[in-house]
Amino acid sequence: MPYTKFPRTKGVSIYRPFIFGSIAEHIDPNNRSSTINADHTHQWTIYVRPCPPQPELSYFIKKISFKLHETYTNSLRTIEAPPFEVTETGWGEFEVQIKIYFVPEANEKPQTIWHHLKLHPYGPDAERQRERKEPVISECYEEVVFNEPVEAFYDLLTSSGGVSAGRGKGSKGSKQASMGGKKGAQGEKVAELPFDGTYSQKEEGRELDRLGQAIKTVEIMVKEERTKLEEREKMLAELKSDGSTAVKAR
Repeated sequence: MPYTKFPRTKGVSIYRPFIFGSIAEHIDPNNRSSTINADHTHQWTIYVRPCPPQPELSYFIKKISFKLHETYTNSLRTIEAPPFEVTETGWGEFEVQIKIYFVPEANEKPQTIWHHLKLHPYGPDAERQRERKEPVISECYEEVVFNEPVEAFYDLLTSSGGVSAGRGKGSKGSKQASMGGKKGAQGEKVAELPFDGTYSQKEEGRELDRLGQAIKTVEIMVKEERTKLEEREKMLAELKSDGSTAVKAR
């Protein structure tokens, strides 16, 4: 629960959208630094960034910590100024804990989200992506919602172009500002985004087309496997029948 010793702006919710994600590139063996671990195959960056054309995040975020895999030296990396990102090299994928700390005026507890670091392309175009050696980008859209923020923080947000998510009795008594890696304060908020940080109906249509094609491919594969199974069952029945006839003949 948020702290209550400071007066709050009743009946008001303000949200702030942002993007979190990662970008990974295969390390070129012909242009490899001698300081990179010999086992490492990729260089990657994990980050939290504002949604264009929103301003920088530092006016309401004090710092962000990234908890990497325990095999990394100093696995807890805390970034106290933009850009809020960490760049490293490695060979494996893992879950990264991202903890967001708000400025003192917010009077809110830090919030945690999770991101799966992707090094390899997936999906129907994965092979061509590997051939073209394209960066592997994984981005998610999220919103942090401040319900009934303290007055000082409300002034800070609105003077910086805060976006109101609701005003009136409907917001009263709602839960504290919160967010989640897979689910935001107002329901499902996470969506994969193209690299430029924008989300469009065109991109959504392409994704639906890819999903539709994948479903058709799976249906064809299931049908083929079912046909093979029926043929095997038929062959097995014939073998059993031939074996039974041979026994009777004896």
